[in-house]
Amino acid sequence: MGTIDPTARVEDGAVIGEGTTIGPYCIIGPNVVIGANCKLISHVHVMGHTSIGADCTISPFAALGGAPQDLSYRDEPTRLEIGSGCTIREGVTMSVGTVKGGGLTRVGDGGYFMNNSHVGHDCMVGNNVIFATSATLGGHCEIGDFVYIGGLSAVHQLTRIGPQVMVGGVCGVRGDIIPFGLVNGQYASLEGLNIIGMKRRKFTKERLAKVRSFYQKLFHGPGIFAERLNAVQPLAGEDPAIAEILAFIAQGKHRPLCLPAGDGNRQ
Repeated sequence: MGTIDPTARVEDGAVIGEGTTIGPYCIIGPNVVIGANCKLISHVHVMGHTSIGADCTISPFAALGGAPQDLSYRDEPTRLEIGSGCTIREGVTMSVGTVKGGGLTRVGDGGYFMNNSHVGHDCMVGNNVIFATSATLGGHCEIGDFVYIGGLSAVHQLTRIGPQVMVGGVCGVRGDIIPFGLVNGQYASLEGLNIIGMKRRKFTKERLAKVRSFYQKLFHGPGIFAERLNAVQPLAGEDPAIAEILAFIAQGKHRPLCLPAGDGNRQ
């Protein structure tokens, strides 16, 4: 059986899963659904139309389901969905969506959100991500699975970050980052592939060699980027990761592609 501390305030209409503990001075709104076996340590505020999956741990002063930081918001019943098995540390904020953005902010399973990180309105965040201290997403961002965002890094609204990307600390991310990319710098630039992450995902030496060769041809070959991109299209059949990168580039809409610094930025 779960427990609700007598100092906590759980509004009528809230749904609390079996085995969930609501600690001292938490506030749970009337449109909140919290799954089984969660632990809200203390001073957690969950508001809005928010659902939280099972087995999540939420630390003090997290504020989940607050109004989007968008001037067009008019208190519409938009939503925040958080998956199961997430760890949400002190001071984390996650906003509900906006009507113009589809009405939903979604966070996947198994995420680890360090203190003071932020997920903006209408973001779609994948599974098993890690947001380090004060990592921040503007609205409408799309973040793939197994993404790591370093401390004090900020991602511009409408930016896409592909799966298995590593973003260094204190980066301003202004462009879409290809799957498996490694970016760094005050204004993030592409430094290579996230080889450590790829090895953790069981890439063989042969696969790594193929993807590295493709990367070099695309980002460091002769000619301008558009010409190189056209030239590497036939390589999509050599490895699923190559096909994924090319598909990601083709789907870009709002933000430019994050490219290597220097001559690699010529498009």
